[in-house]
Amino acid sequence: SSIVSCISSARENAQQVRERISSEMWEQLNRLFLKVKHANMEDIWFAAPHEFLTAIKEGVQLFQGLTDSTMSNNEGWHFIQVGRYIERAWATAALIDVHFRTSSLVQPEQIDSLRSDHLDYLEWVGLLRSCSAFQAYCGAYTANIYPERIAEFLLFNTEFPRSIHFAIDMLQRALHAIAKATNARRTQRIERLVGRLSAALDYDQVEDIIEDIHSYLEHIQQQCTQIHNAIYQTYIFYPVDVALTLEGAAQS
Repeated sequence: SSIVSCISSARENAQQVRERISSEMWEQLNRLFLKVKHANMEDIWFAAPHEFLTAIKEGVQLFQGLTDSTMSNNEGWHFIQVGRYIERAWATAALIDVHFRTSSLVQPEQIDSLRSDHLDYLEWVGLLRSCSAFQAYCGAYTANIYPERIAEFLLFNTEFPRSIHFAIDMLQRALHAIAKATNARRTQRIERLVGRLSAALDYDQVEDIIEDIHSYLEHIQQQCTQIHNAIYQTYIFYPVDVALTLEGAAQS
């Protein structure tokens, strides 16, 4: 799960489908791979880790932009969206959970004390920045930092691309497109799992879940894992016995 292993795995996967991705995507992935491969992490850590990590983040964002602007929106593109958004939902839930486990809730009347606690304030700003959400949050709530509002924004906002709600909506859209393009059977379990999570995000309110937000976020991560496993079993690891059953039914 390190940066180097993730980029190396992405490059290996891209090699297997080289003819299905654009040359721009492949070249950018290679640039990222070479950057981390030849990096001396000890020197970087003591010299300028922020610059290196920012360059990696921007390189990944550039790859995503190239994917969306140079690849046909076909089955392969939709599978990329599935991977992107299910991972984003899981990772965002994990990030929120970590911050709420290490920080206490702050009520509106305590905002001045939060500002005086410079370290705690920076921790919450750090959460927003780690999700590229600081400016978007300020646009929605002003620059006052309330942990509950941060949770609400990153969980339930339907317009911000890195919120969990947005990610699940995009995941659902991509899965519908794949099912339609492939005439896939046995998708009911995937649809049920994604639909259940989407409905919860539609109707749940932050004030109802904030007291036990850890359980709520853990449940989201578990649901994301279940969705991932269902997608893998349906489209990737297709059981031989099911394939033979369908083949026999078609021949009869």
